Amino acid sequence: MSSSLLSELQCADSESPLPSVFNRPPTSSPLAVVASDLIPLTALDMKDATASSRSSARASAYPKKRPSPHGISKSSRKQQSPLAYAAAVARKSPRAAAKVEHMLQRQRELQLAALRREGVLLEDEYRDEIRFYMHEMERYTMGSTASMDQQPEIKWHMRPCLVEFLVELHFTFRLRPETLYLTLNIVDRYVSRRIVYIKHYQLVGCAALWIAAKFEDAKERVPTVQELVHYCREAYDESAFIQMEGHVLATIQWTLGHPTAEAWLRIMCCVPYMEEPRIQHVARFLMEITLFYREFVKYPPSSIALGSLTLARFLCGKGRRMFEETEECLEIVEHLDNRLAKHVNDLSETLVKKYSYAFYSKAATFVVQYYLQGGRFVRQPLLPLPITPSRSAVSAISTPTSATTSVSDLSDDMPVTPTSPCFSSDPYSSPLMSDVDKENVASPKFEPVINKQRVEAAPEQYLPHDFVTFGRQALLNLNNVASPRAMVS
Repeated sequence: MSSSLLSELQCADSESPLPSVFNRPPTSSPLAVVASDLIPLTALDMKDATASSRSSARASAYPKKRPSPHGISKSSRKQQSPLAYAAAVARKSPRAAAKVEHMLQRQRELQLAALRREGVLLEDEYRDEIRFYMHEMERYTMGSTASMDQQPEIKWHMRPCLVEFLVELHFTFRLRPETLYLTLNIVDRYVSRRIVYIKHYQLVGCAALWIAAKFEDAKERVPTVQELVHYCREAYDESAFIQMEGHVLATIQWTLGHPTAEAWLRIMCCVPYMEEPRIQHVARFLMEITLFYREFVKYPPSSIALGSLTLARFLCGKGRRMFEETEECLEIVEHLDNRLAKHVNDLSETLVKKYSYAFYSKAATFVVQYYLQGGRFVRQPLLPLPITPSRSAVSAISTPTSATTSVSDLSDDMPVTPTSPCFSSDPYSSPLMSDVDKENVASPKFEPVINKQRVEAAPEQYLPHDFVTFGRQALLNLNNVASPRAMVS
């Protein structure tokens, strides 16, 4: 039998090539080749056949269960989320509960790490305090449009020229976004307190950019004085930049901790959930548009960021965050929408070119095309909250009244305490009060016998040093009485 099997293998080898397993050199015994090469294949075939037969036998012995009418099966249990599984395990043992708590703490740490990568440094314990402090600082470090209107030479139509120059300079040096907003804030605060002439307007802007870059950016990115002189085409000397830097810092009292609109936008885009990159880029494009025009200077940076984010979400087809919107936010959205709808072709070419790159998701191209096609922001009214229906005084369907039913039983008011009998020892008993409910009458107010006069409000001429003597007339009257010692003597 073994010789016939060997001959069949040799015939098959001559007709078709076999794997390299069978092309070994002949050994002393031909059965050794067959045993070493064919046993694994036959064993594998036997294993597959055995497994298939077992599965078919098990299927016949244990038929497949019907699906549960409640929709719970093994597959659905396997697809449970890790948190649900962890919560289920936590109810079993204290050790598992500690493990689940460790997992949740790890997730919070990962979320904070993601916020730090976005430039948001907020801890859970101090998040509310940080936001409150930022709101205080943004109100304290704002410019005054009323003071800027009183400048003798600088007018508002010159502002877009300066902002466009600073945007180009900021983009050339690859500075952080916060640096640009801090630069314009320093310029506004300086112009609100000092008279600036036209020939010094660009010098003030460059000095503010230099200060903001030193405060926000890395040291290697801060422009040098020679570079500022070069970009200003040598209109100012190096000493002029140094002198203006000190004068600006002294004017704003060295207060540089201004919460910029970029800082607010990063917080709003990460909390409570992460916004899409395209929405963030469109919001940044809209925020930089607000730097050019007067109507946006009076608003705080938090409202600027929220208004830009609201309009960006609307342009990208996302829902509104109605519970975060404020009146200032909606006013900013309306100003931006009107500006873009009427003057979209008058936007800064430098700004449009900056946000037309793929790095910024071509946000400028998207916004300009949207408004050129006639798109506008639609302010959807808030849905009215449901009102609790009021109960009528007399219901149409009521319980039948009996002979003992009184008016107080039909009303919703609290029942009145029944009157008590009047006794001679009752201090309130009198012929005039016999028909009145004594227990529902307020107790009389006792006043001191010294002074029964009505105390009037103190006039302004008596405040504050004569208020005490005027308000206490009893002591004032006692001052006119002679001393008892004098009377005795």
